[in-house]
Amino acid sequence: MKADVDKAGVSGARRTQREATRNRVLNAARELFETQGYEGTTIREIARHAGVSVGSVFTTFASKGEILSQVMQDRLEPLYAELDHVMPHLRGSTADRLRTMFAIHFAFEARRMRLFLAHIAAAYDWTMPPEARPYGNTPRLQDVIRECLQKGVDEGDVDPAIDFQEIIDLLMAAYAWTYRLVVRKNADAAELTQVMDRQIGLIAEGFRPRA
Repeated sequence: MKADVDKAGVSGARRTQREATRNRVLNAARELFETQGYEGTTIREIARHAGVSVGSVFTTFASKGEILSQVMQDRLEPLYAELDHVMPHLRGSTADRLRTMFAIHFAFEARRMRLFLAHIAAAYDWTMPPEARPYGNTPRLQDVIRECLQKGVDEGDVDPAIDFQEIIDLLMAAYAWTYRLVVRKNADAAELTQVMDRQIGLIAEGFRPRA
């Protein structure tokens, strides 16, 4: 009986240690991705910054891409909780609801703009493992847009014959491309939102019902 208790204690301690290591790795990676970018950050630097061995990092995560994916997943959960609360109560046209949704995104990402740029950059890393979730491979964002478009179909201002995925891809591409202005002009959330508002207007011309 005592042996069983001892084993349970050891097992619990190991879980606690693994969780502590995981959190240290994620916190270190978050800082490095934001200051050095995705390409500029290495697993070795993450390990050193976290105060753990490289082996401990790979015991917890399979790749740098998976680390970034977890950093962003943990960070974006509050954003999607806010959208789940706000989106059902929005009024106006589908284009207006999309504008509000992306404005919320810009305001949220303004807190750690460079970290989101790292998230976008990772989408173009051809070595990214299948389990990683860079920008674009983010089902929750696509679901929010899809639900908004479906509501537009139900209300009559979105053509039911459109290919939802094509519109989703266009909106997500426009959103990501708008962030170039952060690098080129140090644009803030308000400036990014103004640009995206115009792009949504153009895209909306493609999904509105035809007479």
